[in-house]
Amino acid sequence: MRRRRAQVREVLADPIYGSKVITKFINSLMYDGKKSVATQIMYGAIDYIGNKNKEVKGIDVFNDAIENVKPVLEIKARRVGGATYQVPVEVRPARQQALAIRWIILNARKRSERTMIEKLAGELMDAANSKGAAFKKKEDTYKMAEANKAFAHYRW
Repeated sequence: MRRRRAQVREVLADPIYGSKVITKFINSLMYDGKKSVATQIMYGAIDYIGNKNKEVKGIDVFNDAIENVKPVLEIKARRVGGATYQVPVEVRPARQQALAIRWIILNARKRSERTMIEKLAGELMDAANSKGAAFKKKEDTYKMAEANKAFAHYRW
């Protein structure tokens, strides 16, 4: 039996856009406690998006990207009588956001552009337009959950 649930730490909204999601994104982007570098990359990417296409704001593209990448279903391994089943489960809203942020950052780092600002901006624009590697990850996760729908009764 586990002891107790981990306490949820509230983050402060970021100073420019007043968004807690951006603060969480910056914290996930950060390496070795270098928050100022992560902040420069994040705001640089939002500005880059805004400059690239004038008709949409960078922050709107960011919000659309997060919404498009949030998974609805995922699969969890369950052991039942010596066999392991891939059981589809719904994803809690906090986990949806965390997975979306993680997938966007991981796939941005794998891209081939020159700077991290360009990589992140490219991945955010792709995700907002329902394409790109992070969106594909969401689609693949959903397809696997659908394929294993037969084991949904093992959910508990």
